[in-house]
Amino acid sequence: MTSEPMLQGVLPSQDIEDLIRTGVLSAEPAILPDQVQPASLDLRLGGVAYRVRASFLAGKGASVADRLDEFEMHRIDLSGGAVLEKGAVYVVPLMEALSLPDDITAVTNAKSSTGRLDLLTRTVTDGGVEFDRVMPGYQGPLYAEICPRSFSVLVRPGMRLNQIRFRRGQAILSDERLRTLQDEVRLVSGTAHIDQGLGFSVDLKPDKGDLVGYRAKPHTGVIDLDRIGYYDPTEYWEPIHSKAGRIILDPGAFYILVSREAVHIPPDCAAEMAPYLAMVGEFRVHYAGFFDPGFGHDAAGGKGSRGVLEVRCHEAPFVLEHAQTVGRLVYEQMKSIPKQLYGADLKSNYQGQGLKLSKHFKAGPHS
Repeated sequence: MTSEPMLQGVLPSQDIEDLIRTGVLSAEPAILPDQVQPASLDLRLGGVAYRVRASFLAGKGASVADRLDEFEMHRIDLSGGAVLEKGAVYVVPLMEALSLPDDITAVTNAKSSTGRLDLLTRTVTDGGVEFDRVMPGYQGPLYAEICPRSFSVLVRPGMRLNQIRFRRGQAILSDERLRTLQDEVRLVSGTAHIDQGLGFSVDLKPDKGDLVGYRAKPHTGVIDLDRIGYYDPTEYWEPIHSKAGRIILDPGAFYILVSREAVHIPPDCAAEMAPYLAMVGEFRVHYAGFFDPGFGHDAAGGKGSRGVLEVRCHEAPFVLEHAQTVGRLVYEQMKSIPKQLYGADLKSNYQGQGLKLSKHFKAGPHS
């Protein structure tokens, strides 16, 4: 590893602060210092939500505002708090806007807690033809498309459901580079399965007990996203136990599981969870959340942290077995090491984690 700045890579926190100072990143009200993360910026919900008939992309030459005129059903004032209902689709203007130079691209992703609530949150832009991708030179507003899938949620302006990461040039590390890093700093416990990223598998044989995950209950109350450590998990989640090292995924159900491997993101790298090949089965491991520089770096003596898996089964019941490969981490080079690292310099809810629900639920024997 080297601490010398590189011309290419994911922009670290100090560069993001420069983007704010130079007006590349702007917001109303102004961006808060604690929105800046080691390799990303938290984005904030604005004051109104548009209930729309269906998910959409603006498409080339069109603005999101134009498409809202087509698809809006009604609008909701968020200023006093409002419920976004399970199964509905909403578009919320974000407080932040961009004026990207031609050499910087951006990518967005849901925050970890958002993903663990099965709260599908994607970013749309004017002229956009993909979710969560912002082309170089983009100048304009940002919008969050929000679809609560397991739980209805109470939201307010300023809440942070997703985040944005900036890149200059080529950042993705080759498999050859990943093998070198595995030898030098141990990216993952055990054997590293490297193929277009670092593969990881599911843990269905825990060291203690037989609790392997949780399944979201179908009929629950509203979750206020401002309430931390507040909710009783038993009212929202059904614990999943297995003595055989396998479970059967039910179509349409949402599960929280955990990776078998402990993952390490060195300070000069970042990573993003990506879906595995569709041929492995009728399920999808969600890829909410970026993995920041320093994730697992100082947990338990540097042995890494487990990755929580947000899993949804599709058309048919599917048998998921212990150690089955379910996803991969795509590692990227940082442009330079951030001045603050995940878990070391920041309050980090999920550093050193195992199987863990979102921060909104009480901790206890169930977790």
